[in-house]
Formats: sequence, C-alpha cells, structure tokens
Amino acid sequence: MEPQVIVRHKQNLQHEVEAGSFRFVVDEPQSVGGDGAGPDPYDLLLGALGACTSMTMMLYARRKQWPVDDIKVELSHRKIHARDCETCLTQDGKVDHIERQITITGNLDEEQLARLKEIASRCPVHQTLMTETVVADQFFHLPASAKVS
Repeated sequence: MEPQVIVRHKQNLQHEVEAGSFRFVVDEPQSVGGDGAGPDPYDLLLGALGACTSMTMMLYARRKQWPVDDIKVELSHRKIHARDCETCLTQDGKVDHIERQITITGNLDEEQLARLKEIASRCPVHQTLMTETVVADQFFHLPASAKVS
C-alpha cells in the first residue's frame, strides 16, 4: 500500500499530517487536553466537505460558463439523538449531523441556482459521507527502541 497521507504523533495530542508535499499540525483545543496548535479532526472533516462542495460547484459552473464570482460554504457539526432525525435509518443512539450553508455570488437565474444546488451534493467527499465506508486497519508493533520513519 502506498500511503496518500501520513500522520505522526508530535507531542501531547499534536499530530503532523503529511499530504504529498504539504505538512500541517492537527490538535485538540486546550479545553479537552490539547494545545490548540491546529484544527481538530472534525474541523478537517468539515473543511474537506466544504472545499469539495465549492470546488465541485465551481468546476461545474466553469464548464457551463456560468457567471459564478464566489462560493462560500459554512459548516457545523454536532451529535444528535437518532430519534430526533426524521431522515435517518438509525433510530438508536446518536448520529452525526452536519449543517452546510452555501452562498453563491453571481448573476445566475433560478434554473442555474437549482442545478448548482443539486451539484453540491455530488462532490466526492459528500458521496463518501453518505455511503457505507470501510476502514481496513493493519496494526504493527515495534519495540520502544525502534525508530519510526
């Protein structure tokens, strides 16, 4: 397996993420024991969804040569009781609830806006979040004296 992203522990709850030639720190807020040195994992998840949404809409608008000047996606995440979710199959425990507010700036007609609204849910990250996902783990153990590269 050739890794696409590598995550390494730095200190406390800080981790360095290496994605290609990019490196950045992920951490938890001080209120939960982190140092607040970077976004937390849910911030990254929301950022991935927001960026993918905007990119997908922008690429579609460009292909259609529609006058989109800007797209802003605002997101929030919380856990809700499954019984309070009208569209969820799960009825026990809690489910993740992401709210996404999309603002499009440009001279678009109602038909174009309706189509871009449909396109927003077609971004690959949105599709991943809405379908069953399998995480296949492999665990390795090294003695304390070993160096992890």
